[in-house]
Amino acid sequence: MRIYQPTLLSLTTVVLLYTSAAAPGGSRQLLYTRDDPITIPPYLIFENVRLERAYVALQAWKRTMISDPWNLTANWFGSRVCDYNGVVCSSSLDDPSVKTVSGVDLNHGDIAGHLPEELGLLTDIALFHVNSNRFCGTLPVGFSQLSLLFELDLSNNRFAGKFPKVVIGLPKLKYLDLRYNEFEGELPESLFDKDLDALFLNSNRFVSKIPVNMGNSPVSVLVLASNRFEGCIPTSFGKMGKTLNEIILMDNGLQSCLPDDMGFLRNVTVLDISYNLLVGELPKSMGVMENLEVLNVERNMLSGVMPDELCSLEKLRDFRYGSNYFTGEPSTCRYLENYNYTMNCLKDTRDQRSTMECTAFLSKPVDCDSFKCNPVSSCFSPPPSQIAPSLQPSLAPTPSQNPPPPARPCPPIYSPPPPPPQAQQPAAQLRN
Repeated sequence: MRIYQPTLLSLTTVVLLYTSAAAPGGSRQLLYTRDDPITIPPYLIFENVRLERAYVALQAWKRTMISDPWNLTANWFGSRVCDYNGVVCSSSLDDPSVKTVSGVDLNHGDIAGHLPEELGLLTDIALFHVNSNRFCGTLPVGFSQLSLLFELDLSNNRFAGKFPKVVIGLPKLKYLDLRYNEFEGELPESLFDKDLDALFLNSNRFVSKIPVNMGNSPVSVLVLASNRFEGCIPTSFGKMGKTLNEIILMDNGLQSCLPDDMGFLRNVTVLDISYNLLVGELPKSMGVMENLEVLNVERNMLSGVMPDELCSLEKLRDFRYGSNYFTGEPSTCRYLENYNYTMNCLKDTRDQRSTMECTAFLSKPVDCDSFKCNPVSSCFSPPPSQIAPSLQPSLAPTPSQNPPPPARPCPPIYSPPPPPPQAQQPAAQLRN
């Protein structure tokens, strides 16, 4: 008898590998669970034990699938697991003479089901892609055994529960995509100490403050949009300057001033903080963000005069700053390829807020220290005297023309998400 008992499964599951003449038909039972054992027919012959384990994992997974409308798993039978649709094989890293399953890609399959613990038997996989399906439940503990996993894409499914902390312990993981699911609760601080390159968490149900150690993350792309994050943009933000290229924090409930050291983000090409409750002025340091191409600060409560250098940035082509309370803008902003200046407090300019509304808002100074986002210095909105008394009534919208409070739309995501199954998201796509 050969017994195989890995530690990957929960306490309710025992894995056994044996050959016994006493077994019905002489079959080998590779995996035993209390409810539904996976048996290997005696006529199946595998090239090596790793492919045999992969067979068990994939058969257990197929049993959990309750709908496969495109029949992607129709050929998931027999011992030639490397020929299964969506299964990638290659030579193992520790022994090039051994073929093993190195990846699974069932993207856009519209498959319904869940992920079983047995998937932890795929210990050689480097990528696991299942975006745009209907998988539900949580990430199984068995994933803790996937020590070579490099890319994990669970986006656009129906996963739920707390943040799957099992991913924190995956030593090789660089790309984590949990977009368009139902994950909820807080983000663990350990997530931002992990050596990731890309992190997509948008369009879930996370509710918390963004961990203060966000700046420790070495990611190049960070998307936290369309959740319920609140409080401050962490002041450690500027520490991400060496690696960060895109950051999307839009459509949350962030309420603070912008960190003064945002100018350290010199490699950032896309910065979107729209649809929040941010206040104060745009930091002057933003005028040195030399690689900035897309900047969106719409639908906040920002005010003051924008830095002169901002719209002169050589690579900036898209700057949207409508629906705030800005009182001054550099003339160069109007020469950008795309811009939106409406519903601010800009003098002698069409489509602005009424003088009464601007005066009421700007008469209350903004104390950035009150948000307790230390260390950040105080910033104050310009006094109401900066509102031009000559704002022509014919150009000033009436109160009935003022826009409604910011809603929670389906806003654009510059690092594109997979399309939801029933609706295409409007997006300015910058990468595939």
